[in-house]
Amino acid sequence: MFVAMTGGSPEFGSAKNELLAFVETVWDHDAFFALCCYRAKARLQQLGVPILPRIAHRVAMATSQICIGDPVIVAPGIYVPHGQIVIDGIVTIATRVTVRPWVTIGLEEGNYFGPTIERGVQIGTGAKVFGEISVGAGSRIGANAVVVKNVEPQTTVVGVPARPVSKS
Repeated sequence: MFVAMTGGSPEFGSAKNELLAFVETVWDHDAFFALCCYRAKARLQQLGVPILPRIAHRVAMATSQICIGDPVIVAPGIYVPHGQIVIDGIVTIATRVTVRPWVTIGLEEGNYFGPTIERGVQIGTGAKVFGEISVGAGSRIGANAVVVKNVEPQTTVVGVPARPVSKS
């Protein structure tokens, strides 16, 4: 815990305490570190820096088994509690999305466009989301579901292939 590392109460505001809090979060949450690597990779690519983006990508894969491809756009505020995730293709993931472990988000063969995951979607452990589809805001994808068709907003889908079971 932050308090244990610093030996007192947390006093945010100083650079030292903020750095310690960041290091603790990275140490405790490998998926957070992988997302930091993804952000660094994307920024370095924007700046045209050679080699370093590839290293950041490899570090993310080695530390938490999270592979986020180059054309993927991930908005700030995504929550990934654990690793073992693959996201590839021309994919967009909005803010407040939760992606559980062993999830694959990607392409159908022969098409480079992948899913658009809208705000507030929860993707259960082991789910697969494939193809040029849209998963509506506030939807929930059940564990191990295979989603290959559009999901309406505020809808829960389960099964293989995924089908709606409820609408909020």
